[in-house]
Amino acid sequence: MSDETGMEQKVTLVTLVDNRPGVLNRIASLFRRRNFNIDSLTVGRTHRQHVSRMTIVVDARLANVNIIAANLRKLVNVIEVRVVSDEPHVSRDLALIKVRTDDPESRNMVTEICERYPGRIVDMGVKVAIVEVTAHEEQVEAMIEEFRPIGIVEMVRTGVVAMGRGIRIQDTQYEPPQMRAGTRDNGVQQNIL
Repeated sequence: MSDETGMEQKVTLVTLVDNRPGVLNRIASLFRRRNFNIDSLTVGRTHRQHVSRMTIVVDARLANVNIIAANLRKLVNVIEVRVVSDEPHVSRDLALIKVRTDDPESRNMVTEICERYPGRIVDMGVKVAIVEVTAHEEQVEAMIEEFRPIGIVEMVRTGVVAMGRGIRIQDTQYEPPQMRAGTRDNGVQQNIL
């Protein structure tokens, strides 16, 4: 996280939230209202169907991460917030990069770059190849920079996901409140006698 060259100091927060419509909008609105910039945002379901996990990366030079975490904790649908940058953790970013390979030289260069990085060619066509790379964000950035002179045609990235190492487990026993008396978890009305 510490970088004395004046470059970005990225901090990663992991938030467990209710898996409900509108939660992402509430969190994005919080960042908009407080003028916090999101560098990366990844959202996905967890092993609990009613809980989603959000990994949010911000530049610590532009916003105090403790203030961001405190503001997130105030939101109704937020279950837990942790700053995983403060502890040993594993983080990964996934990118699919479509690169020009319309001649033997470019094909060879793409193959050589993939051998130096944790990338693999997932599709090789006559004019383009699709490369998949899953690595730490800096490695993904470095690989992208090596592909630029060859010619990036298209690219998509997932954003960073992170998880604490070892016994640093971020899970919850949270159960959503019942919608109203007489309803089941799926919201279907029960016949109550």
